[in-house]
Amino acid sequence: MTDRERFINCVLGEPVDRPPYMLFWGPWGRAWQRWEREGKPEEVTDHRSFQDPDAPPMTVPVAYGPCPRYEHRIVQEDEDYVVHTDHWGIVRKDYKHGESMPHFLEFPVKSRRDWEEYRERHLDPDAPQRLEGNWREVCRQWTDQGAPIQLGNFPDVGIFGSLRWLLGDEECLIAFHTDPGLVHEIMDHMTGLYLTVFRAVAAEVRVDVVHIWEDMCGRQGSLISPTHWREFMGPCYRRIKAFCDEHSIPVLSVDTDGQPIDITPCMIAVGVNYLWPMEVAAGADVNEFRSKFPELALMGGIDKRALAKDTAAIDAELDRVWPAVEKGRYIPELDHGVPDDVPWSNYKYYTDELSRRIRGR
Repeated sequence: MTDRERFINCVLGEPVDRPPYMLFWGPWGRAWQRWEREGKPEEVTDHRSFQDPDAPPMTVPVAYGPCPRYEHRIVQEDEDYVVHTDHWGIVRKDYKHGESMPHFLEFPVKSRRDWEEYRERHLDPDAPQRLEGNWREVCRQWTDQGAPIQLGNFPDVGIFGSLRWLLGDEECLIAFHTDPGLVHEIMDHMTGLYLTVFRAVAAEVRVDVVHIWEDMCGRQGSLISPTHWREFMGPCYRRIKAFCDEHSIPVLSVDTDGQPIDITPCMIAVGVNYLWPMEVAAGADVNEFRSKFPELALMGGIDKRALAKDTAAIDAELDRVWPAVEKGRYIPELDHGVPDDVPWSNYKYYTDELSRRIRGR
């Protein structure tokens, strides 16, 4: 089977020659630096370059988000931190010596007038710059290589995701109660923007996946209730699912960290059939999800923290998720990027052992 055929069949619960071996999540920058100090071979140029893994869904490189993007601007900088404006117009403070969550200082939309001005300046669905570049040629190459092709990406395609980028985490949650009309308006506009871009691409390229980035859950569950999900996000997802059906796109994918179990039935009801990364520290257990939601495909769910321990812990973690592998519709994968407490020898062991269990080598 090609990587595309194997991926689609796995997600749809159809026969496969083996589960996908994807190695989707790579190391933090400081983890890579550690691996170089610990003797990583020079010919290993990235975390996927030495195991011949399957191609993951490849994202069509068009402009899904703000267009034109906000210019990157450094506001303040010292030895340890840089305060800067990102391409969504968010002012954030980043630590310069390693990976950590940014400290978000200011978001671009504080009022309806801000939203209207932002929409006019940066969120025109028909802006010609959205379809610039060599994406047609790139997609032809991916098609010839047998790779799955995806519309949508982090951080630019999300229904809740775009709302939080515009208003801010706390502010957007408050707005569900204080200004629901604005929440509906933003979500509706962003959905229309995405679909305009999606349709232009799908007219020229065979697409296999539509992917929505949300990151709308924590340890406690979803940041909004299932009732709010159905009221505000459900109509948007139904429009996206209708587009998928119209263009015979088999996979509707959602990425959210945290524990999404309380909103998973809402997503399934509107056509989502692929969910990841199943964060173990938040309580997302692939075996529980496989049993409760057999119609839903999963990726992730292998606790990255096990890789920081020893080979026995890695074996135990693979043993833990393997019943889900045997049930199907599950791509065994880490539950996020590899932190810098993971030694090269442990990462090498993990990839070798995962390959042996999946591919027999």
